[in-house]
Amino acid sequence: MSINLAEDRASEASDQSLPSVWRWGEEIKATFLLAWPLVIAQVAQMALVTTDVIMMGWLGPKFLAAGTLASSLMSPFYLFGIGLVSAVAPMIAQAIGARDFKSVRRTVRQGFWVAVLLAAILVALIWNAEAIFLFAGQTEESSVMAQVYVRYAIWHLFASFLFLVLRCLLSAQGKTKVILVITLAGIVVNGLGNYALMFGNWGFPRLELMGAGISTTFVNTVMFLIALGYILTHRRFKRYAILVRLWKPDWNRFFEIFRIGLPVGCMLTAETGLFAAATLLMGWLGTNELAAHAVALQCASIAFMIPLGISQAATIRVGLAYGAKKSEGIRKAGWVSIIMGTGFMGTTCLAFWLIPEVLVGFYLDPLLPENQIPLQLAVSYLAVAALFQLVDGGQVVTSGALRGLSDTKVPMFMAIFAYWGLGLPISYFCGFVLGWGGQGIWLGLAAGLAFVAVVFVIRFALRERLGLVNYKSI
Repeated sequence: MSINLAEDRASEASDQSLPSVWRWGEEIKATFLLAWPLVIAQVAQMALVTTDVIMMGWLGPKFLAAGTLASSLMSPFYLFGIGLVSAVAPMIAQAIGARDFKSVRRTVRQGFWVAVLLAAILVALIWNAEAIFLFAGQTEESSVMAQVYVRYAIWHLFASFLFLVLRCLLSAQGKTKVILVITLAGIVVNGLGNYALMFGNWGFPRLELMGAGISTTFVNTVMFLIALGYILTHRRFKRYAILVRLWKPDWNRFFEIFRIGLPVGCMLTAETGLFAAATLLMGWLGTNELAAHAVALQCASIAFMIPLGISQAATIRVGLAYGAKKSEGIRKAGWVSIIMGTGFMGTTCLAFWLIPEVLVGFYLDPLLPENQIPLQLAVSYLAVAALFQLVDGGQVVTSGALRGLSDTKVPMFMAIFAYWGLGLPISYFCGFVLGWGGQGIWLGLAAGLAFVAVVFVIRFALRERLGLVNYKSI
């Protein structure tokens, strides 16, 4: 079968994602069906990390400390890479919307190139982790143990970034349930791998942190291979022939991924850095405040998975409409996603206000006397966290909608200013100058996120006046 014929059939298979008229009810249904598996998949992705943390704790405190140290080093680099590689999502969606199916294959191919190149650079940067930890003042024992984990786990970046490219393709075609199933399978494989390699079960050697690192790389490789196998054999996807002329360069598209993705990676890193800085400020207040902050932050992080999944759906839906040159579709896809994300966060806002003791009780036993102070502090932090649930949902979903228009550079500068020019200074001022402690630090976080939410929503509302909808650039 010729490539051209394959692309024609792919066009027919994709018609269901591209309505001739965008209606509110149909858009709500399409966004929900696209988003809910992504939401659960995000929670499942967190469960992968949680499984590692729990099993490291089974090995002992020093193993948990070293593993946490290693993860804290890899996480910012990983998130930066996720942001950069995710640029293929709007590019694929816009190509499908424009019925330019040859561009889908080319974008996936260059996405693979970027994924491999970026992973190689990050591996080189993090390889000598022990020296980094020692320079940061960590103990020699923890530094050595952490490097063992890093040198085996860091190879997962290749498979993770490649899998992300395929995730974007699957999402653009509405196959998000496949992503969910693969991620859930990854949790099982990871747990079994950890149990076998970390503890020496089922005849395997006891490798401890080395085993955890091997398992991390193995499970991500398995997830990538399953996704690749599905795409290569499924009728809708195999007609894209994504591996055809894999080594052929397309430099314009290659650098376009960097143009769109670098700001996204920087924005994710800036936001992650803000919360890391807030954690350091909490450490200045004391152990109880730091423990309470960790609990409240975990609750907020879990709630954040809902609008994050909707944000990914927003990128696809807006990108499809943009590629199809449907201004009405862009409007409805964006606002449906924003309202949906904000509405879901309204539920978590009420939960943080009405039942904070129940939520905190999952992490701190209220019957233990030593937990009373951090428990009360965590409840007070959740009261502030409830305030920024709506704005946090609004900013991440609107960011996804803007990403569907390939608008990432200006939002990056806005976000960096909000997080580091407003949020962190306000946290310090309220927490230490005004003496409001941990609540003041959380108010600073809320202020930064609120600013981002407001300017992002305004930017999306004024998208045509600002020239963000430029069909000639597609």
